Amino acid sequence: MREIIYWILCAFLTVAIAIVSLRYVTNFWLLSFLYSFQVHFGVLFVAASLIILVVRRQIYGFVLLFASLLLIAHGVIMLREFSENGKDTDRSPLFRLMSFNIAIDNWKNSTAITDMVIASNADVVNLLEAKPLTFHLQQLFKAYPYHIGCDDGKDSCDTLLLSKRPFVSRQVASMGSLRKNRLVISSVEFGGETINLVSAHLTKPYFDDFQMAELEDLAKTLGSIDGPLVLAGDFNSSVIAPSIQDFLREQKLKAIAPEPATWPAGAGMLGIAIDHIFARAPLRLTSLKRLDDNLGSNHSGLIAEFVLDRNGQTSPAR
Repeated sequence: MREIIYWILCAFLTVAIAIVSLRYVTNFWLLSFLYSFQVHFGVLFVAASLIILVVRRQIYGFVLLFASLLLIAHGVIMLREFSENGKDTDRSPLFRLMSFNIAIDNWKNSTAITDMVIASNADVVNLLEAKPLTFHLQQLFKAYPYHIGCDDGKDSCDTLLLSKRPFVSRQVASMGSLRKNRLVISSVEFGGETINLVSAHLTKPYFDDFQMAELEDLAKTLGSIDGPLVLAGDFNSSVIAPSIQDFLREQKLKAIAPEPATWPAGAGMLGIAIDHIFARAPLRLTSLKRLDDNLGSNHSGLIAEFVLDRNGQTSPAR
């Protein structure tokens, strides 16, 4: 009986490991979101392997344990692939940026979110699914005199970019064909340097291949931008998803590892990072933190600080 149970468990675990390992063969959109959980699945597979070995200690159980450990190890390596040293205690930040998907149905917390944004002391605030803030826009615009988005009522209030400084340039565009106006390209001057700011809100990766098309459009946009660049927003995928990895390598974008987990907000540190803030040289992240309170959203917000390297030096702080 133990032999039968052993091989049944082995069969189920083999299939599960094979499904997660398909990322090494193909980036199939239906499984794409699962790839973001590779480390989590690896931990579950290790636990399952140990249970199998308790039932019967045979060689195949050890093979499954080794494969599970490899998934974890490679997942951790991928999570750190795009990291850079964020510690730079001798330099004052050039600017601070907040990025937060507040959730499109989060009306009851709109006042608290507005107060939090104003109190954050961020120079630029990137808000996604911002419709619940419709009735607080004038209050926000007093604290942040310059904005992009939410100009034509709540039906157009999706991405809202707020700035304490005037925009040098501004553009609202679309990625892919599923949703419109979820890409904002702008630039703001800090310390005598023009910083390019890009906000993106990608479709969930299991919605056919729409996210792949959006990433292609986003890559074309970033490829046309010269100079220091920040990319922030909700990617609906972690940095270990194959399509996101290819995109980050191509665009030479960096983050700080470990990235704070942002989804689901209720899972805390046990969640995954699907909301990101990336920088491209000569701009460099020095701090990336999760906001203390998700304020009713299923996402956690992020706040980041940056310095600008020019031949080893940083432009003056504001």
